[in-house]
Amino acid sequence: MTSPLSQLEARYLNACQNQKVIPNSSMVLSLAEARYKKARFGKCILEIYIDHLDSLDIPPLLDTLSGSLSGIDMVNIRQKSSNASLDGENLLLLFQAVNQKLRIVDLINSSSWKDVLRDICQRGMACQILNLRFSPIRKLNMTGKFMELQTLNLDSSVHLTSFHIDCFSCMPKLMRLSMCETRVANLWMTTAALSNLHSLSELRFQNCSCCYDTGPCPTFGGVFGMVNDNKHSNKQQTSSYFGAQCISTENNLKPTIVQSVDNSLNSLFSKNCLLSSNELLESTTEESTDESDPEFSDTFTEFCRQNNPDSVLSPSKHSAPSSTHSSVSSTAPFLVDTMHLGRRLDNSNSFTGYATRGETCHKNDSSMSEVTDSVNFGKTTGNSLENHISSHPSPICFERYYREYIVTSFPHLKVLDNIPIGFVEREQAKIIFMRYFESAPYNRRRNDSIVSILHRREANRAIFSQTFSKVKQSFCRESNHSFLRSLSAAKAGSSTQTLHSISKITSGPNEESKSFRPRQFEYHPTDPRLMAFGTLDGELIVINHESEKLVGYLPSVGTLNSILALCWLKKHPAMILAGSDNGSLQLNDVCKMPSKVTDQYHSQNASIRTFHEFQQLTSVHVNSTDDYFLASGYSNHVALYDMGSGRRLQIFKDLHKEHINVVKFAHHSPSLFATASFDKEIKMWDLRLGTSQPCYTASSSRGNVMLCFSPDDYYLLTSSVDNEVRQLLAVDGRLHTSFDIPFTGNSQNYTRSYYINGRDYIISGSCEEHVVRICCARTGRRLRDVYLEGRGSRNSMYIQSLRGDPFRDFHMSILAAYWRPSKFEIIKVNLLQSEECPRESTSV
Repeated sequence: MTSPLSQLEARYLNACQNQKVIPNSSMVLSLAEARYKKARFGKCILEIYIDHLDSLDIPPLLDTLSGSLSGIDMVNIRQKSSNASLDGENLLLLFQAVNQKLRIVDLINSSSWKDVLRDICQRGMACQILNLRFSPIRKLNMTGKFMELQTLNLDSSVHLTSFHIDCFSCMPKLMRLSMCETRVANLWMTTAALSNLHSLSELRFQNCSCCYDTGPCPTFGGVFGMVNDNKHSNKQQTSSYFGAQCISTENNLKPTIVQSVDNSLNSLFSKNCLLSSNELLESTTEESTDESDPEFSDTFTEFCRQNNPDSVLSPSKHSAPSSTHSSVSSTAPFLVDTMHLGRRLDNSNSFTGYATRGETCHKNDSSMSEVTDSVNFGKTTGNSLENHISSHPSPICFERYYREYIVTSFPHLKVLDNIPIGFVEREQAKIIFMRYFESAPYNRRRNDSIVSILHRREANRAIFSQTFSKVKQSFCRESNHSFLRSLSAAKAGSSTQTLHSISKITSGPNEESKSFRPRQFEYHPTDPRLMAFGTLDGELIVINHESEKLVGYLPSVGTLNSILALCWLKKHPAMILAGSDNGSLQLNDVCKMPSKVTDQYHSQNASIRTFHEFQQLTSVHVNSTDDYFLASGYSNHVALYDMGSGRRLQIFKDLHKEHINVVKFAHHSPSLFATASFDKEIKMWDLRLGTSQPCYTASSSRGNVMLCFSPDDYYLLTSSVDNEVRQLLAVDGRLHTSFDIPFTGNSQNYTRSYYINGRDYIISGSCEEHVVRICCARTGRRLRDVYLEGRGSRNSMYIQSLRGDPFRDFHMSILAAYWRPSKFEIIKVNLLQSEECPRESTSV
C-alpha cells in the first residue's frame, strides 16, 4: 500500500506536469526527506526553503498542499539568505495553505515583504516558532491571534523602537522572546507591553556570544558545561529558538534520500517530463538535517534550576559596555568589558552597584553597600566567566538597573539575557527596585482602579494604601486635593501616554492651519486653555492649546530675531513680556493682538511698553507683584527694570564669574531671586539687602543651565550640564535630593528640569537626548521615562525645553527639535491617557 507521503510526492510531480513546470529540486528533496524521517523516526516534518522558490513554483506547490496533509506532522517555512525572489503575495498564499501544520516560520530578512508582515501582525499565525529577524517594523503591533506561538525572535530589527498597547495580547503560550540589537529603549513602555505575556519565561535584549537560544548559557561550567558536553557534540547545537536540527545521522541519511529522489525522478521521467541535471546535482549536495528534541531547552533549564536554584550567574559578561552610546549599530556587535549595567561582580563574587555611561563606579558608596554587600552569590565552576562575552545589546540594556527592573517586573521570568534568575537575585532586585523606582505614582504600592478609590472614599476609608506612614495618611484625609491626586495616580498607573503636536494652528473654521517654529513657550498662569510661544522667526503667538486655535499673533519687527524669553504677568494676566536674542524687551497686551496671521505689525495697539535693550539676552522673569523684572544673558551681569515706568533701574555687575544663563524671582517673595551660572554656582539674592553679597551660594560639579522655584518656594530645582539635577532647600541652599540620572559624557548636553503636579514630581530633559525623565521630587525615584519618536527612522529628536502643566496633574509639554530636517514643535504629553492604537494598521 502506498504511503501518504509517497502519494504527496506523486501529487506534486503530477501538478508540475499538468502546469508544465519543471519540479523544484529543493521541494523534491524536502518531500523525500520528510518520507525518510517518517519511516525512520515516526515523525514527519516538511521543510520548505523559500530561497529556492520563485513565482512559477507556487501554483503546483499550492495544488499539492491544498489536499490532504495527513502524512505530514509539521511544516517549517524557512529562509536561508536575503536573496529570496519570491514575492509577498505568493508567500502569503503559501502560509495560508499550510497554516494549521505550521511549526516554524523563519524570515531572516523581511525588509521587502511589508505586506507579509502586516498580514502576519494583523491576522496572526498558527506556528510555534516565529523568526522575524531584520524586519523593518518601527512600532510593533502584533494584534492577530498567535494562540500556539511559543518562541518569537525579532533580533536585528534595528528600526524597532516601541510597541502598541495591545501588542502581545493574543499570545497565551509565548515563553521565549528575543529582541537583541533592536532600538527598544524605554523600560516602562516595554514592561507594560510585555505584561500581556503571562507565560513568558525567557527574555533577551542582548545575547551571550555563544548562545543561539534564549535559555541559560550552556558554557558557564559546572552543571551547564556537563549537560552541554553529554547531550550534544560540537555540531549538535541545541536551539528550540531557531528550530535548529541535529545532524547526527547526516552520513547515513544522505544516500537514502538521494536514492529516494532518484526513484521519484525516474517516475517523473517516464512521463516525458524533463529535469535539469544541474538542478539535481545542486539538490543532492545540500546538507540535510534531522530534528532535535524540541523539549530539550525547557528540560535543561529545569535541570539547572533544580541543581542550583539560588545560583545567580554573573551578568557582567552579558551586557553592553557602559561607555557605549545607546544608539545601537545594526552591523557591528558590541564586545563588552567586565562591567554590567548597574552591577558588577567583584573578587568575592558579590554584586556591587556602579554608574553607567561614563560615570565612576560607586564601590565606596556606603549607602549602596548597605543594600548589596550582604548578598554573596555561589561561585560557578568549570569555565571562567571571563570567557563569555555578550553582544548585540539594545539601548534598553544601557539603562541603570535595567536587569533589576525587568526581574522585579516579571516574577515568573526564569532567564534574562541568557542568565538564569535565582531566588537570591530576585530578592536583591526587589530591594534595588524599591530604592530607585516607583512602581506607581506617589509611591503607591499598587495601581488601584478609580472605581476602588471611589468606593473607599464613599466608605469613609483612607484614600491611600494602609501601608503608608501615619503622617501621609492623615495628610491625605485632610486634603481634598489629595483625592484628585489619588484619581490621577490611578489613571497614571499605566506606562503608556499620548503625545500630540500643537505646532500647527488655525485662525478659524475656514482657515488653513499654519506651521510655526517655536523656540520658547509658557503656560498662562490663570487660564488653563492658553499658552504663549515665541518663534525662531521673531513671532509672538498665543494659542488655545486645547482647541488648537490662534488667539493672538504678532509678527517680527524688522530683522528676524528669535524670541528666547517669555514671562506672563501675575496680577495682569493679559500682559506678557517677551525678550529676543537681539536684546529687545517688550510688554504686550494679548487682548489687543490680532487673532489671525498677518504681516502688518499692530505696535500701536498690542505693544504696551518697550524697555531698554539688554544685549545677548537669554532670560527674563517678573516678580510676584508685577513691579519689577530681571534680565540676564551671555554676560556676568543682571539688569533690574521697573515695570510701571519702563526704566532700567540698575545693572548688577559681576554677580558670577561666567555668564548667567537664567534668573528667577521667587513665586511669593517679590524681592528674592536666584541666579544660575556656568561658573558652577547657584546664588540666592535679596533686593532689600543689595547685591554686594548673596544670601548663600550653592555649588555644582558642572555649569548650571536652569533653575526654578517650587510652587510654594520651599525648594530650588537646579539643572546642570549633562543630567546633573539637584533639589536644594530654598532657605539655605542645602542639598535635599540628588536625582540619579545617567550621564552621557557630552559637555554640550544641556539639561533643563521643571516641576509638575505642584512640587511632587520633576521632569527633566536634555538637548542631546530624546527622553524626558519623571522623578519623585521627595525621594528621587524614577516614575518613568517618556521617549520621543522621530517622524521616520532617520529623524533624530532632542529636548529643547519643557514645562509641566500647572493645571493638570501628569500633563506636560515638550519643545522638541529635529536635527534633520531642522525644525521645532511643541508636543503635549498626557500621562493619564493611553495611546489609541488602531488594530487595522501596523507601522512598518
